[in-house]
Amino acid sequence: MKYLSIAFNLLTTLPIRAPIDWRAGDSGRAAGWYPFVGLALGALVATAYTLLGLHFSPFVTAALALTLWVILTGGLHLDGLADCCDGLFHASDSQKRLEIMKDSRMGAFGGIGLILALILKVSALASLPTDRAVPVILLASTLGRWFIILAGFQPLARPGGMGADFSSGLRKSALVWGGLLPLALAIFLGVQGILALGLTSLGVFFILRFAHARIGGVTGDVFGLVVEAVEIITLVTLTT
Repeated sequence: MKYLSIAFNLLTTLPIRAPIDWRAGDSGRAAGWYPFVGLALGALVATAYTLLGLHFSPFVTAALALTLWVILTGGLHLDGLADCCDGLFHASDSQKRLEIMKDSRMGAFGGIGLILALILKVSALASLPTDRAVPVILLASTLGRWFIILAGFQPLARPGGMGADFSSGLRKSALVWGGLLPLALAIFLGVQGILALGLTSLGVFFILRFAHARIGGVTGDVFGLVVEAVEIITLVTLTT
């Protein structure tokens, strides 16, 4: 259970003790568990969404459920999204863009991207069909974290950092068995679930190509952007 606890420590704020023998590259060795962490996060959010829906309007329910979602992840992926919006769209060279992405301060593009992402998520959550909301939230959360594994096999934009540690321990087997859970959920949701799988794959393809063109590869921030993009695309696709 070492790698499962590492996955929870990396991707959530849940009070799970980190293993004392955590080594360099273990973030990548734990990658196969990432979708299962997504399942746990999705289950907590979906449960809150269902219970809140008994007392509040769809929009308030969605806003409160998303608040819990952000708290459970510590805003980790949203931070990556904001950093990517600031850096990848900057009119400069790749080295300058990487410096901007590493800067803790948020610029105009980052703020705009963050606001738009939250608006899209709240709107999509508020529009989910009641009878499918739970599996849709589970799919969004698990699929987003599976795509981190895929992104980890791309060239690195910088030699150090979280992305480099993740890639150093990553194994191809994680891509296969980690994908079983989101694939099963997509199939369970039928044609729209498969459509969401296709559209998220297309979205991630363009994100990775864009990152490669702008900074020469991926970073931990790009992983965060991938998660947020996949969750948004999945939720929006399955609102009808």
